[in-house]
Amino acid sequence: MTRPFVFINSAMSADGKISSIERRQVRISGREDLARVDRLRAESDAVMVGIGTVLADDPGLRIKSDLLRRSRVERGLPENPFRIVADSMARTPSTASVLGKGCLLAVTESAPSNRLRSLSCKSEIICCGRVSVDLEELFTRLYGSGIKRIMVEGGARLNWSLVSLGLVDEIYVYIGAMLIGGDGAPTLLDGEGYRENFPRLSLSNVQRLDDGLLIKWTLPQRRA
Repeated sequence: MTRPFVFINSAMSADGKISSIERRQVRISGREDLARVDRLRAESDAVMVGIGTVLADDPGLRIKSDLLRRSRVERGLPENPFRIVADSMARTPSTASVLGKGCLLAVTESAPSNRLRSLSCKSEIICCGRVSVDLEELFTRLYGSGIKRIMVEGGARLNWSLVSLGLVDEIYVYIGAMLIGGDGAPTLLDGEGYRENFPRLSLSNVQRLDDGLLIKWTLPQRRA
């Protein structure tokens, strides 16, 4: 399979939670880490999230820095990377901040046709899979269209799907100096979880940032 280079970027509390039990966005990162995230976006061809993140946080997924946007344009690139939402049933609200030029919704054959008609005027739509988005097919098609580097910004279920399929190359985790708690609060990976053959990560870098730690891991690549 030929696919883009894929990395996950996430912020979590010291007890491993990426948001609260209400699954609402919690400000974990400080100023330095937010600037780092903006740079990672600027270096990517696309930024990807799952529908859960769109419904919970309504992210725009655009670059905030004027300087970084200008730099991309000077290199012949769009101001912002493509914005991709894995949205099997086309549940993205028509008012979602992510929509507009440069947005792509990955849906399935099961998505309601009326929802697809409503969203097609605000986003490009690509169908991959029957019930759930076929991420391997999606990445192959994205690679063929020129997208070679994808930054994944969550959520926990999308992260799990990508990691479990062997589709992730690196993970950046910023660990903030705070506690969230809660049995139902999402972690970096939710989903089904491993019962055996737990993947081992290779530590690439550790850096103090703001009042927390930034950790970079690489993942073993699955062989065909």
